Amino acid sequence: MRHLTLAILLAASGAVNIPGETAFAEGPAQQGEAAMSASVSDVNFTSIDGAPLPMSSFDGKVVLVVNTASKCGYTPQYEGLQALSDTYEPQGFTVLGVPSNDFGGQEPGTEEEIKTFCEINFGVDFPLTSKAHAVGPEQHQFWQVAKAELGDAAEPKWNFHKVLVGKSGEVLKAYPSSVKPMDETLTADIESALGS
Repeated sequence: MRHLTLAILLAASGAVNIPGETAFAEGPAQQGEAAMSASVSDVNFTSIDGAPLPMSSFDGKVVLVVNTASKCGYTPQYEGLQALSDTYEPQGFTVLGVPSNDFGGQEPGTEEEIKTFCEINFGVDFPLTSKAHAVGPEQHQFWQVAKAELGDAAEPKWNFHKVLVGKSGEVLKAYPSSVKPMDETLTADIESALGS
């Protein structure tokens, strides 16, 4: 029912295509013209502590949304994500970690266990959401909207897939899991989005 409601809202809102190239994977949106109008600002997460966490709370900021996992070969990227946060947060940037158990069952813990793991092992202080589906029939609305704007490039293929969102809620680029947080292309894109 939720997906049907989303489809109706997307279809009713008109079509707006935000220009922007995808990094490392390019292609037009696959979802049809009507779906291209949804804004990331309309998307809602729940924080890892259970409080509402609407994407609109990040309006005016550049956000890197990352589907994370605690038991993945890419889990050490938490360290780089925290470094990104430390470097660019004063300029209006944030990382948003979205724990997901969709790939290899590599995020089996509770929200409390995930939060503790991230804080103790990597000193994570950027926002984390409650667990959410990055793929599949229960895919969170964020990736549905991102796919409407970027096409297949926005679809996570594994843990630590990254989607860069601009200050006005526009989906700018997507980066596969293998792109490290401090990759020169990614940091250049963040700086460009920040206007620095």
